Amino acid sequence: METRTPPRLDAIDRQIINDLHGGFPLSERPFAALAPGFGLTEEALIARLERLLQDRVLSRFGPLFHAERLGGGLTLAAMQVPAARFEAVAEIVNGFPEVAHNYARDHALNMWFVVATEKPERVAEVLQEIEQATDLEVLNLPKEEEYFLELRLQA
Repeated sequence: METRTPPRLDAIDRQIINDLHGGFPLSERPFAALAPGFGLTEEALIARLERLLQDRVLSRFGPLFHAERLGGGLTLAAMQVPAARFEAVAEIVNGFPEVAHNYARDHALNMWFVVATEKPERVAEVLQEIEQATDLEVLNLPKEEEYFLELRLQA
């Protein structure tokens, strides 16, 4: 697994992450509506978000849907992936459209990811397909209780 130095975030980066973490306007040009609050132009705000994604400060930028409330399925899964295969397996796992997040962990189970599906029964099918595609066992860790945690960065 690759070790990297985290990129430095300036006060505007932190404000963007904090403010957009809790909501996003539904409008024709949401970035144009948000940009002045950060002292930026629409283009500069979009460029900063693209940089945060490219630098892997953000793993994704987009809506989060509560799959279960929409009639779908959701689970957390983990795998023990040999270090030499980690990047290749991550590419396979991330290739599934149902995989919402994928995280490396310093643990025997070193790859953790979230699977969200349109139908609850599809969760097991996706996990089985990932096992077949990677030839590795996938541990299914369905949610027993839900907690809300929010990340806030000091500006």
